[in-house]
Amino acid sequence: MIVPERLRSGPAQVALVVGTAIAIGVFLTTALTFRHFFDLGVYRGSVRYWLIDGGHLYDYRYQHSAYGFTYPPFAALVMAPLVMTSWPVAVAISLAVNTAMVVLLLRWFFVPFLQRRSRPMWTPCALAFLAVVLFEPARDTFTLGQINLVLLVLVCADLRALATGRRRAGIGIGLAAAIKLTPAVFVGYLLLTRQYRAAATAAGTAAGATVLTAIVVPGPSRDFWTGALWDTGRVGKLAYVSNQSLRGVLARLDAPEIWWVAAVALVVAYWAWWVRSRRTPNDHAAGFAVTAIVACLISPVTWVHHLVWVLPALFWLLDRGRTTVVAIAYVLMCTSFVWLWWTHPFGWSAFAGSNLYVWIAAALMVTVTLHDRPSARRRRAPQRTDVAG
Repeated sequence: MIVPERLRSGPAQVALVVGTAIAIGVFLTTALTFRHFFDLGVYRGSVRYWLIDGGHLYDYRYQHSAYGFTYPPFAALVMAPLVMTSWPVAVAISLAVNTAMVVLLLRWFFVPFLQRRSRPMWTPCALAFLAVVLFEPARDTFTLGQINLVLLVLVCADLRALATGRRRAGIGIGLAAAIKLTPAVFVGYLLLTRQYRAAATAAGTAAGATVLTAIVVPGPSRDFWTGALWDTGRVGKLAYVSNQSLRGVLARLDAPEIWWVAAVALVVAYWAWWVRSRRTPNDHAAGFAVTAIVACLISPVTWVHHLVWVLPALFWLLDRGRTTVVAIAYVLMCTSFVWLWWTHPFGWSAFAGSNLYVWIAAALMVTVTLHDRPSARRRRAPQRTDVAG
């Protein structure tokens, strides 16, 4: 991130950052897309209903809506401290945690990018933080009180562990998969890259957390694994425009479910072929970036806020000098463009626009795989990407 010459003095940089922060803060709190911490309310309300009121965890519905707790009961145990907080304190904790997650991501991905180019740190990092907050999936994560950034950091912690050869690689993926099932796709990546120790650690961590939870709270565990998990109606309508997955695309076309199965099979086959055919299988930054996007594409439900998982791909492409691709994807995913089709996202007339983020995610996946060729790495050898150790 290059700061113009006239803004390189200390006071000018502070004014730039403060002015940008104020503008973004005003936008986030006044825009129609402010989510009023709805998902945080679901988490807190569900856990309070279960632990304080004695109700069934998966029977709770927030503010008489159709939305209740959809994660495994291990996630409810992790969120149990919320029952001891007031609403303002819960909101403050959510904001603080998500802020810390963005700081960690920038430390791991963006700071090394600046260091390799001998760039100044403070102003670019501050502006990068604000840019991430403005990014629609991230700003929705903040204003919904969601946990996607926490899960992303858990998974990326294992990327760091693999890069440095640490034995604990896999614990983050296992914990993320125990909290929410989608990150389990990274176990598949570890198996494809023959990282068997890490794969076993991830699977063992997820299984251990799940079994321990079943021992401690058998009722909610039984309810989830035999009922709530299979009730897709609990998470919302598949055709809702916020569902930016392949399943959402085909639901909005009212296509047969077999089309989705075929689309998922094609994406998984391409991903597996690419992972297995890479010349540098131990360079995991690109592999994790692509796997994160694959998880979004093949999941039955990928709400817009789930797309924080494309951030590693954006960082990877930025480091490879693909600034135009990054800029286009970033700007489009800040616009809330898909919501123009909020009332009627159905049919071929809405096909391009209502699914825009799906197309962006797929394009980022393909772009990373094409620019991970050995020849591309040799041309840009000084810019090799590894997260900070």
